[in-house]
Amino acid sequence: MPETLTSGDAGTLIPGNGSIVLAATPIGNMGDATFRLVSLLESADVIAAEDTRRLQRLIRSLEVTPRGRTLSYHEHNEASRTPELLDLVDAGATLLLVTDAGMPSVSDPGFRLVEAAAERDITVTVAPGPSAVLTALALSGLPTDRFCFEGFLPRKTGERAARLAELRTERRTMVFFEAPHRLEAMIRALHSEFGPDRQACVTRELTKRYEEVIRGSLQHLLEWVEGNEIRGEIAVVVGGAPADAPTEPEDHVHAVNELMSQGLRLKEAVAAVAEDRRVSKRELYAAVVAART
Repeated sequence: MPETLTSGDAGTLIPGNGSIVLAATPIGNMGDATFRLVSLLESADVIAAEDTRRLQRLIRSLEVTPRGRTLSYHEHNEASRTPELLDLVDAGATLLLVTDAGMPSVSDPGFRLVEAAAERDITVTVAPGPSAVLTALALSGLPTDRFCFEGFLPRKTGERAARLAELRTERRTMVFFEAPHRLEAMIRALHSEFGPDRQACVTRELTKRYEEVIRGSLQHLLEWVEGNEIRGEIAVVVGGAPADAPTEPEDHVHAVNELMSQGLRLKEAVAAVAEDRRVSKRELYAAVVAART
């Protein structure tokens, strides 16, 4: 039978006093848990966790005794559980949302809940803490004044290539997540699209005992990943495109073809790419036609 909750499950609640707290959890080292996280785990009326087994390990490590109800909240039940959680908060519950590691809603469950809470004018706040994105960025040795987070690249080769083609001229430092068994394919794709000399950094098992940081060109990283068995949690940081990187119309033919595969006509696709990449529309059109002959 599906697990359900009622306002009574969270003790004596006062309608209108409820709120949601997104709390960051350690990404590896339990010593990074904040005092506020400990307090929230002890006092929240309801704790929604991506994996309740991992939550129990966290609770044991921190020697915490929660007083509230614990339940699962993950990608497979977000849609059905979100209204249920919001009803509890409306009834007065303090809801604590935690994920397996790091900040909820950043490549983890949470976005749907916050979006729905905003629509219902429910209070949402954050208990900051560890972040794999910022930790990898800080360790990378690459510029940190401007950066973007790109999450996981698409798994399919064609979709991944299309995404990287869009990012080829991105000037900001880029941060990605990747699974260890797909890291070699990712680095190879980066090498192919961005070139062997682009600077990058692979971080592994951040804050854990076997933390590893490998910096260098994509050529160096490709040779490293080919010669090693990769395990653990991975974050990859890639330097942005050089400010003076020259581009030719031929460099953007793939982007035009990608837009056409999505239904745009040739002239529409050329116009969109030319404006975005700041190249001559006439020369780009000619390059696309030439590539077909």
